[in-house]
Amino acid sequence: MMARSITSTPTPTLSPLNQSQNTYNRLLSIKNQPQFIWILTGPAGCGKSTLGKYLANTMKVPYIEGDEFHPKANVEKMAHGIPLIDADRWDWLVSLRETSLDYLAVGHQAVVLSCSALKRKYRDVMRVAQFYSEQVIVHFFYLDAPEDVLLARVRARKGHYMGVNMVHSQLTILELPEKDETDVSRVDINRSLEKIQEELLTEISILTMKQVS
Repeated sequence: MMARSITSTPTPTLSPLNQSQNTYNRLLSIKNQPQFIWILTGPAGCGKSTLGKYLANTMKVPYIEGDEFHPKANVEKMAHGIPLIDADRWDWLVSLRETSLDYLAVGHQAVVLSCSALKRKYRDVMRVAQFYSEQVIVHFFYLDAPEDVLLARVRARKGHYMGVNMVHSQLTILELPEKDETDVSRVDINRSLEKIQEELLTEISILTMKQVS
């Protein structure tokens, strides 16, 4: 299964962002370097898709929209306000992991994936990607925001199957990243979009540099 195409998102003209992007592009020109799966996680309304598309377009790498990989049965459950259970998610998570690896296998140096990954065991499914190759590096960005912010964002969305009632159910099962999950970066999204974008690109550049140095 291949990922859906992405919609172009303009890149803000901010020098810190451009500097991070240039650093990232230079690092990706190095041979025999690691390949990255950058995963944006968090509940509905945290901005996974918006930020994921931005990062993929800025870094010129494939973007995988996790919501588009849910089977019809999952979408119907969520559209009716029925929370998914673990059994509903396993095949979905494996599909996202395998699609990410497919992109890396054909030569892409990185891929950006949006995936709620609410529980540690869901994140563990994605971490299995690293066992396929010692060059594959998985890193999560947990997009953190209070419930009222998430609710406001979900209410403002048009044409999405995820209703506001699902925000609370997701927060109920959410397992915040623990200290030993060193491959997770926590990102405060209760601020301007430009600052969030800047932090993400800077963090990606730093993490990339550590792996290739």
